Amino acid sequence: MKMDSDLLHSPAVGLAEEEEADMNDWKLPLAFMKKRHSEKIEGSKALAQSWRMKDRMKTVSVALVLCLNVGVDPPDVVKTSPCARLECWIDPLSMSPQKALETIGANLQKQYENWQPRARYKQSLDPTVDEVKKLCTSLRRNAKEERVLFHYNGHGVPRPTVNGEIWVFNKNYTQYIPLSIYDLQTWMGSPSIFVYDCSNAGIIVKSFKQFALQREQELEVAAINPSHPLAQMPLPPSMKNCIQLAACEASELLPMNPDLPADLFTSCLTTPIKIALRWFCMQKSAKLVPGVTLDLIEKIPGRLNDRRTPLGELNWIFTAITDTIAWNVLPRDLFQKLFRQDLLVASLFRNFLLAERIMRSYNCTPVSSPRLPPTYMHAMWQAWDLAVDICLSQLPTIIEEGTAFRHSPFFAEQLTAFQVWLTMGVENRNPPEQLPIVLQVLLSQVHRLRALDLLGRFLDLGPWAVSLALSVGIFPYVLKLLQSSARELRPLLVFIWAKILAVDSSCQADLVKDNGHKYFLSVLADSYMPAEHRTMAVFILAVIVNSYNTGQEACLQGNLIANCLEQLSDPHPLLRQWVAICLGRIWQNFDPARWCGVRDSAHEKLYTLLSDPIPEVRCAAVFALGTFVGNSAERTDHSTTIDHNVAMMLAQLINDGSPVVRKELVVALSHLVVQYESNFCTVALQFIEEEKNYTVPSPANTAEPGNLTPVRDSPAIPRLRSVNSYTNIRAATTARNLNKSLQNLNLNEEGGPAAFSPGNLSTSSSASSTLGSPDNDEYILSFETIDKMRRVSSYSSLNSLIGVSFNSVYTQIWRVLLHLAADPFPEVSDLAMKVLNSIAYKATMNARPQRILDSGSLTQSAPASPTSKGTHIHQASGSPPMPSTSSSSLTNEVPKPPAREQPATRPPYTPTLGGQAPHSHQFPRTRKMFDKGPEQAAEDGDEPGGHRNYISAALQTGLCDWSAKYFAQPVMKIPEEHDLESQVRMERQWRFLRNTRVRKQSRIITQRGVSRLDDQIFINRNPGVPSVVKFHPFNTCIAVADKDSICFWDWEKGERLDYFYNGNPRYTRITAMEYLNGHDCSLLLTATDDGALRIWKNFADQKNPEMVTAWQGLSDMLPTTRGAGMVVDWEQETGLLMTSGDVRVIRIWDTDREMKVQDIPTGADSCVTSLSCDSKRSLIVAGLGDGSVRVFDRRMGPNECRVMTYREHGAWVVKAHIQKETDGQVISVSVNGDVRFFEPRTPDSINMLQTVKGLTALDIHPQANLFACGSMNQFIAVYNANGDVISNIKYYDGFMGQRIGAISCLAFHPNWPHLAVGSNDYYMSIYSAEKRLR
Repeated sequence: MKMDSDLLHSPAVGLAEEEEADMNDWKLPLAFMKKRHSEKIEGSKALAQSWRMKDRMKTVSVALVLCLNVGVDPPDVVKTSPCARLECWIDPLSMSPQKALETIGANLQKQYENWQPRARYKQSLDPTVDEVKKLCTSLRRNAKEERVLFHYNGHGVPRPTVNGEIWVFNKNYTQYIPLSIYDLQTWMGSPSIFVYDCSNAGIIVKSFKQFALQREQELEVAAINPSHPLAQMPLPPSMKNCIQLAACEASELLPMNPDLPADLFTSCLTTPIKIALRWFCMQKSAKLVPGVTLDLIEKIPGRLNDRRTPLGELNWIFTAITDTIAWNVLPRDLFQKLFRQDLLVASLFRNFLLAERIMRSYNCTPVSSPRLPPTYMHAMWQAWDLAVDICLSQLPTIIEEGTAFRHSPFFAEQLTAFQVWLTMGVENRNPPEQLPIVLQVLLSQVHRLRALDLLGRFLDLGPWAVSLALSVGIFPYVLKLLQSSARELRPLLVFIWAKILAVDSSCQADLVKDNGHKYFLSVLADSYMPAEHRTMAVFILAVIVNSYNTGQEACLQGNLIANCLEQLSDPHPLLRQWVAICLGRIWQNFDPARWCGVRDSAHEKLYTLLSDPIPEVRCAAVFALGTFVGNSAERTDHSTTIDHNVAMMLAQLINDGSPVVRKELVVALSHLVVQYESNFCTVALQFIEEEKNYTVPSPANTAEPGNLTPVRDSPAIPRLRSVNSYTNIRAATTARNLNKSLQNLNLNEEGGPAAFSPGNLSTSSSASSTLGSPDNDEYILSFETIDKMRRVSSYSSLNSLIGVSFNSVYTQIWRVLLHLAADPFPEVSDLAMKVLNSIAYKATMNARPQRILDSGSLTQSAPASPTSKGTHIHQASGSPPMPSTSSSSLTNEVPKPPAREQPATRPPYTPTLGGQAPHSHQFPRTRKMFDKGPEQAAEDGDEPGGHRNYISAALQTGLCDWSAKYFAQPVMKIPEEHDLESQVRMERQWRFLRNTRVRKQSRIITQRGVSRLDDQIFINRNPGVPSVVKFHPFNTCIAVADKDSICFWDWEKGERLDYFYNGNPRYTRITAMEYLNGHDCSLLLTATDDGALRIWKNFADQKNPEMVTAWQGLSDMLPTTRGAGMVVDWEQETGLLMTSGDVRVIRIWDTDREMKVQDIPTGADSCVTSLSCDSKRSLIVAGLGDGSVRVFDRRMGPNECRVMTYREHGAWVVKAHIQKETDGQVISVSVNGDVRFFEPRTPDSINMLQTVKGLTALDIHPQANLFACGSMNQFIAVYNANGDVISNIKYYDGFMGQRIGAISCLAFHPNWPHLAVGSNDYYMSIYSAEKRLR
């Protein structure tokens, strides 16, 4: 929207009035602005889920290799005195060397068993090379593909060498023997984890990598060259999956501080709490905690795995903190690999973070491979120090006086930090640090309620948050919580699971495996649960049963169907929608569920939803009924009856106002078509045969010259803008990519029907349909053919077919599909075209080869249709081709009507299966239907095998996935339009201020009185002859429609903004336009004389115009050039659209519900030519072609709602208008130029004026009480309320006084005193009051 420059500098407007006018705009409802109108109906792109561990691993064997040689120090390290002595918290000098060695070994094993009790432990104390080899190979043999741990303590041997060797002993302990890491790799294999606790340990890590690289190269050589000597040897294992932890860098010695254990690194890895507390006491800051000594630390009460005790709580906090640091610092995939794949590896790495912190304080840098970023300075360590501080400060009183232990506030504080992150943050920022801590407390009774609440709020931020939470590892926790019976957790768990499944539906299997579905079944069945929680539960169940047989079985046994059926009438629309989707999914390709549904008469209960006020609910019901009939199981008579019943119920939605519903309807009917394919092939053949035999002129060909304008043929016309939703439209352009079978076809220019030889399709210059096989968008039944079949069949007496005949259901459904193939909404018609053509294709492929074979015995097979020459088609080609090999087995099932040879002048009599009356001659046709003659059948070689089933699988709408997106998007966030600071809100505010300004300024002008209206402020040549013009109420845009396109002009700047094709078939024309939501985000409604309504957005603003929605506003409209076409009136306050025209009713549509709410019979035999409504009084005024003006009160029943009929005009009423004031009058004008004023309560007119005769167009200015009359005699007269002519316009300004053409349409601006005039000479001009007034 552009700001009007002159409005910005307008005089200040009184504030009170401005605000009041704004309030009215704020209160007006908006039409067609829901999600289903603004979004594509499809699911969100699935995020690649990397949270699932592809290969969970276990460390199953542990080798503990200790080279201590107690009492003998190695030669290459000079030890301090005193020196660090303790190994595994034992002083080796306090007992005999052998006993010390065994005790230390046993202790180390115990320390490891705390972390992984189930592994096989093997100690190797002061070993030889052979012992190490034997140990490693046997462990690898037993472990198979699982992980093995190799722990090496080298405190009693020399340091590792740069050649990549560590040291062990000879048998007599007289020598140190080197052991190559290369050999160790070979024995250990992969996957393995290595822990090296010795000085210069970093050297081992480097050598290890070099050897691993060398192995990779050897493997490559062997792979490329099998004759190479390496290839003959057994292949070395790859070392890619190996993890190493080393105590220090290559150049560093281990710390020798006597206050520390000698195996400080091992202590950190296996007894982290003990060493962490000791280290804490050794810091200067420990003096702040009085009375805590190293001795006291030994006495901390509790067990490590009991969280209620001080020691257990510290351990829990330590786990949470190290996990959190790792999650925040490591890349996600590395975090998954090290901290989530293997319990023992995860524990060692968490403890490794502590080792890094402690050992760095003694100038030692532990090394790992894969390498981790430094973590020793992370802020979370301060939280750890605080937790230790709080715990230790209680120790003296607990131990001496036995006081109770006060639990740490750590978790509560971290949850608060998480809460602050949630409440205070902006959209794009780093994820919250505390997420892993939330995970830790999910299973704690004290914190879990709060943690679940915060987790739910976090997941609500969107799919990215769900993926993050899953990658942290929340899944097993929330799965386990489903076993809890606590009622207060239910809403939270249901919410969390809905969020998870909306993002990653693969969790359905885990839920069923753990019986999680029972939890949600019980929530759904619990009537005390609020509707939104039951909605989430049924959404979760709908995911569990979605294309997952095990889930369907489990939920069927859990009584899901009965549960769902009970909730179908719930007042909560989203619940109704998901209950229907859930039902549709549980019996999709699962027959036991379908029969269970039949027993509960599920289909009949679903019928009530077909008239639900919410389109999405109707859609879901159609989906459920579609999958109900779409089961591929064997059919019994009972189930066929049910299918027919459902089909006829669905057929009633053929004119539903929502394209989403009609799309779902096509898919539902396609299931039926696939199910009863042979029956539909018969019907298709019948329709095709009849289509070939009859030609009748179409109404459009008898058009009068004034209305048929050669828009497309004039080369001077600029090209239309392409339109988004019309990329696939059958636009009125020349035929595209014609099949090779059509190459000999000459297109005739006039666009009328032409006769061709029977083997060809006659096509006109506007037919873009082609023929051939369905796989490349080339259709057997062209759009035009289908459209004509539909138009003719709906008026003929084909309805006589509805009866007991077995065939009638299929015929009717075929007719419904024909109707949907001509739907004004392209996506609907495309789907229906697919279904029709698939069947037509099979029918013709199945019927034709047989016909050619039986050429000798024509009486048994259906004859080719007799042509005017009386020759049969198969004689056209020289030799009959062989039957197509791939014609499906259906050939034998297609029932052939008995043939009767008859003279070519009379149509053949083809009885239907049930022996009903012939209906074939009630099918007038405008041109021959394509018949794929034998020549083409042979040449094309199009094997139909490929698309024998091409509608069954491919056909679906994205409805369910699109509906599921609701649960993936934030639910708790304020929507943008309610957020006072959002851009959407600001733009809206600007528009409403602009509206107020326009209203106020125009009111000032009209109140002064307009004495002349002939100042031409705009003139331009329109691309087509203007048939309807419409000013935008508030900006400077005007829409001008010709027969089938719309042009937008900026009348202030005089430039063209847009021109696009409306998409109506070529025999129809646009007869009315309305701006919807003109006060805000404008949409344009166009009505055509075939009863179709289309609504457009994004026009006139540099974007591609897009169709928001389209529907058949009036059915059974006969497009004629002399009728009134379709007339509409729009009520923004109520969202109601009144439609009428060449029909006997006024039909009222509720745009909010997108459904017909009322049909008011006009009680007349002529067409309605003009509609005007007043929402405050609920009155509708209609002008009719017989000169009567009728007033209806829509609050009353159909028989008594006509409250007044005025018959004072003798001829066609051009315009009937009701003033919107409380006592507003009805004003009407007829072709003869008599203007009459009526008071709705009195039977006679209260005033009458005479204007020009031979009116072609007239409009009344709602504010200024002006009339403008346009006449065939090429002039415009403008009158004021007293009937005085204030202006007569006959010539254009500035075109050398060129005479105005015959007036085709005119319209006043709803606010300004502007009059737009379109005439048959293509010109569009706008006149206004004198400049000084404006």
